[in-house]
Amino acid sequence: MDIRSVSVRRYWLVTVTAACVLSAPLMAPAEVAFQYEAPAIEPEAASGYNEKPGWATERFAVAAANPLATDAGYQVLKAGGSAVDAAIAVQMVLTLVEPQSSGIGGGAFLMHYDGSEVKAYDGRETAPRAASESLFLNGGGEPLEFMDAAASGLSVGVPGTVRMLELAHEKHGKLPWAELFAPAITLAEEGFEVSPRLHSSLAAEERLRDDPLASEFYYTKEGEPLPHGHRLQNPALAEILRDIAENGSKALHTGPIAENLVQRVQGHAERPGAISLEDMATYVAKERDPLCSDWQDYRICGFPPPSSGHLTIMQILGVLKNLPTLDEPLEEDRPSTEWLHRFLEASRLAFADRDKYIADPDFVNPPGGDWNSMLDEEYLAERAELVDERSMGPDGAEPGNPGEVEMAWAVQPFQPEYGTSHISIIDEEGNAVAMTTTIESAFGSRILTDGGTGLPGGYLLNNELTDFSFRPLDVDGSPIANRVEAGKRPRSSMSPTLVFDRESDELIASLGSPGGAAIIHYTAKALVAMLDWGLDAQEALNLPHAITLGGPAYLEEGRFPAHVIEELNDLGHEASERELVSGLQAIQRTEDGFFGGADPRREGVVMGD
Repeated sequence: MDIRSVSVRRYWLVTVTAACVLSAPLMAPAEVAFQYEAPAIEPEAASGYNEKPGWATERFAVAAANPLATDAGYQVLKAGGSAVDAAIAVQMVLTLVEPQSSGIGGGAFLMHYDGSEVKAYDGRETAPRAASESLFLNGGGEPLEFMDAAASGLSVGVPGTVRMLELAHEKHGKLPWAELFAPAITLAEEGFEVSPRLHSSLAAEERLRDDPLASEFYYTKEGEPLPHGHRLQNPALAEILRDIAENGSKALHTGPIAENLVQRVQGHAERPGAISLEDMATYVAKERDPLCSDWQDYRICGFPPPSSGHLTIMQILGVLKNLPTLDEPLEEDRPSTEWLHRFLEASRLAFADRDKYIADPDFVNPPGGDWNSMLDEEYLAERAELVDERSMGPDGAEPGNPGEVEMAWAVQPFQPEYGTSHISIIDEEGNAVAMTTTIESAFGSRILTDGGTGLPGGYLLNNELTDFSFRPLDVDGSPIANRVEAGKRPRSSMSPTLVFDRESDELIASLGSPGGAAIIHYTAKALVAMLDWGLDAQEALNLPHAITLGGPAYLEEGRFPAHVIEELNDLGHEASERELVSGLQAIQRTEDGFFGGADPRREGVVMGD
């Protein structure tokens, strides 16, 4: 795409203290560098839904899921670092303070805009070479129970976040790689206060205590979760991050840290996995071409497969575009019943296509040879004709035929999806990042590794391979596109998104969310609210949620009047209430600079100058 370039402003640097100096950085340091100061940030008083004000800034902004992580990114930007520099600092702190959601043991997708071009950096985990399509089948050929598969060595994919961030830093970094680890190392050594969300996640978790290292680190001797406000130090993670800071991603993918990871996976007591040192050493982060799609007055750029996010979001928006305009899509600061009906029906149709066609593009060809065939205007207009006054109901949507395929793929059965965290950043030069990062479900595979340091703490390993279809074939013996295969990347719902004005090419917004498969609904609704309804980023993120993965419909618990659920049920949606905890982050351009929003359902904040 032809995005107009923006002028580069001189950035300023401050002198680094001896405590933050890390030897042998990958990038030659400037004469002076960035100095990190641990902030006096207290955890929020309570978890749940907390109103957020929205934040206006003039020069730059960073939004992340934890105040300590946001502050790390802010300090990097303040020191003249790039958006990618800030994202690295944010991710390393999230590994420490939000271990249930993301970290160096997982994967990530990063969208980047440099003032003229958009790129997509793929750090998705891969299946080991020894993995087969029967990975999650029991001795009788039936799928394992989801949590039995997830909380095991079987579920661990080769992590890709660090290697992907290293690739992005080589192309877009300004500050030395090593300096960007100072915030996380400092907080890991000095300790941070356990937040209410981490405490509640530990309290609700049933399998993490089964891992001896994790049980000793995150729970008291009595088996109680660490209370919020408890100052937690993580010396093992500090040592691991110091090694990665000094030696780059090879420190994680080879040597003692990799050896310890392999031992922890292969040595799982109940269901050992098959990751090898060769799998670790040969992991490759990929630079992909983004998918950019026109919608109304905007160009929306998102991640291509193995993410299903952009394609499914744009199918939903494309179907809605073909339906008659609603005079009042909002009622009393919430979506109207009629809009919800249309949104849920469009979601059913989009998820039917997603479950049939989308998988790792290195293993699966797109319909008609082009993923954009799924977004063809005529095709989406045909799909929109299937939206009637009544719902097609659970499992009523069938996949369409956007183009010829080389193999008759089967539809993947429903499986749970969880997890993740989102980061949005725009720096002073106009470079932008939208990065969604994950270890899949809360606490991933429930395997904590100390990197061979023998010190308390460490980092958690992902359970990303459970994003593959447990069943490789349908009942007729047709293969499922997203089945397990050696070296394959599991399909993802992560949807990091950048938005541009179609006429001026000006960057409009960076946004995304965690939430498993519901990421798609959360991000799609936020786009509609910001771009179509004219809400600001915070107002858009505050709106109550409604989702369907093709089956029943779920509305965010306590956020809709009872009559809305009754009306949707009268239309055939089989709707009920459920806790829908998103973690949206969004930054939008304004006349005076930027305005950022953080999801009121989580602990995130926005910072900037």
